[in-house]
Amino acid sequence: MQRFAILLGLGFALSGCTGFEYISKTYVSLPAQVVTIGCNEPYEVYDNRQRRRLLVVSNSLREVAGCGIGERSEGRDPAASRAERFRTAARAFLDETVREDCRITGETVFADLQTEFAYSCEVPIEKRGTKTPRLPGRGRVGTM
Repeated sequence: MQRFAILLGLGFALSGCTGFEYISKTYVSLPAQVVTIGCNEPYEVYDNRQRRRLLVVSNSLREVAGCGIGERSEGRDPAASRAERFRTAARAFLDETVREDCRITGETVFADLQTEFAYSCEVPIEKRGTKTPRLPGRGRVGTM
């Protein structure tokens, strides 16, 4: 029984490392783009067009406090709407980067703040270096 517990713990530890390693390898060199949904909720999106995958990242403050504190979301746990919000952000990102015809084909939740979406499009994958529509990234606070 103790051996099983050790193997199970090791499996969980390795799966976390594998997720981190995969995210690092797939998205580390890509710039963050910001898509806004709902009540001005910004989500960072890392788009790997060559692999047709995008990583949607939230911030921990929003996930704890929620959106519209004291308004329409009163009493609703942000975790209850997390999957829906992340899907909405992914769909909005594809629409805003002129890929309305692309469809989301799968999703992988790496952590509460990170979900990867696979998508497919009928148009061929762009060659590396092709200029594509981009959304603005996060700027420095207080700079113009």
